[in-house]
Amino acid sequence: MKQVFLFFIIALELFGNVVKSPVIGINEDATEVTIKVEKIDVGVSGFIVHEIADGHTTILKNAVVTSYDEGSKIAKVQISRYNALASSALPDGKWEVKVGDTAVLAFGYTRGILIAPNEEIYYKITKNSKLQWVHPDIFATVLSFNGHPTPLRSDFTQMSIDSSVGLVFIFLDNRVYTLDAKSFKILAITDAKVEQKEVSLPFYTRVPEIDAAWWGEGSDELEEYEPHYYELIIKANPNDKTLYEIVKSGNEKLKDLLDEFDFEGKKDDRKKTFGLF
Repeated sequence: MKQVFLFFIIALELFGNVVKSPVIGINEDATEVTIKVEKIDVGVSGFIVHEIADGHTTILKNAVVTSYDEGSKIAKVQISRYNALASSALPDGKWEVKVGDTAVLAFGYTRGILIAPNEEIYYKITKNSKLQWVHPDIFATVLSFNGHPTPLRSDFTQMSIDSSVGLVFIFLDNRVYTLDAKSFKILAITDAKVEQKEVSLPFYTRVPEIDAAWWGEGSDELEEYEPHYYELIIKANPNDKTLYEIVKSGNEKLKDLLDEFDFEGKKDDRKKTFGLF
């Protein structure tokens, strides 16, 4: 077991460095830029930064890597409105992204949060890592403020912004899924075989109760751990064939989630799986 967690910790430490690269191209409708970078994973998020004057910069856009070509070292980066620091008291610049601006990616990857089903698993995974772990109690307070005893994707995004968390780790069925906190794209799937004796819902936290809103999505108590977190991950990764195979080979409670996937050849695979040929 020690060896398994050593491998996980080594993989985890690889995510620590911020990547900076100048913008070398912008598409026609200014929704995507290109950069040249030695190595980057699809799904890594960050910002586009513009230099106003010597030593003074401002963040213009959110950024998420959508593709990377290892041969040319070219990455395509989707950009969108940056509103993390939105305030009527702050000046609103009119700068647009241009060639020469800087993509800052993997920002906050030194800080992470682990969603685990119980205290034992939580501490087995986190105790030997140099990563700055944000305790799930903090996330539980975010959920309580929002009235969401069932965590939503938007809750993870808010926590990422409020606590500068770059990575989310979710333990599911003897695996740890490493996700970018904003894009929720899978960066790694690591085996972590450990006995799961009990489940705390919605996850391990020392907060005794999460307040619920009167109505709306997320306001109901979470009834089952694995199906909910698998669904959140699948919705952000509908083309991931590795995840599809994991879910397909999982228990019956996960079978309905197969319909959430969308990639070429899935329909034929489903026919073979359920003997429809």
